[in-house]
Amino acid sequence: MALLMPQVVGHRGAAAHAPENTLAGIRAAAASGIGAVEVDVKLTADDALVLIHDDRVDRTTDGSGAVRAMTLAQLRALDAGAWFAPAFAGTPIPTLAEAVAEILRLGLRVNLEIKPCPGRERETARATVAAVGELWPDDIPPPLLSSFAEASLAAAQEAAPGLPRAVLMDEGTPQDWLAATQTFDAVAMHGAARSWTATHVTAIKAAGLACGTYTVNDPDQAIALRRMGVDYLVSDDPAKIAAALSAG
Repeated sequence: MALLMPQVVGHRGAAAHAPENTLAGIRAAAASGIGAVEVDVKLTADDALVLIHDDRVDRTTDGSGAVRAMTLAQLRALDAGAWFAPAFAGTPIPTLAEAVAEILRLGLRVNLEIKPCPGRERETARATVAAVGELWPDDIPPPLLSSFAEASLAAAQEAAPGLPRAVLMDEGTPQDWLAATQTFDAVAMHGAARSWTATHVTAIKAAGLACGTYTVNDPDQAIALRRMGVDYLVSDDPAKIAAALSAG
């Protein structure tokens, strides 16, 4: 299987060093020498694609309310950086188009997590794959799509079967995960770091799938997971994890 991701991936950009799901976070990951980032994609009330994780804006902006009830203009008026540190005050929520442009400029790989607001699973996936088709050059490896939402994975598979997909799971057994990857013709499984054992990883790799895990911020845990055979680790502090792997 072709390499989907380098061994360390920046979580929501580089969430320990810059506001998550912002252009600043993507730049922070690149500046630390990390070759890939993971970001979360949602639809606004007026069907624009933006980078944000939560269903509400309250935690990561100076605003309040549900993302699905807010237009792009309303979201863009919010400050998505001051909560993290004064130096990032005025940082906007980026559109997916802006994020893709920056990712391509920096030469990064990317895992686009389809993170739909409740009830918008299929339309968020369809919009995301349409945007990838419009924005992504044919001569650059495509983004890896992932989601916890089965309806989103199904819609992505229907709309763009050629784009690689990963099934995201929090808990479960290897058998459950293998069945899910077969259903959605996925190329990888992504699970919480606490879920993996050597037995799990061996089964996943034996099925010809890549194995990714999140969110790994402890160097010792990172080394143990790589020794199990996990292919790539998603981390808030990717440079620290990369350094630990190099030293270990």
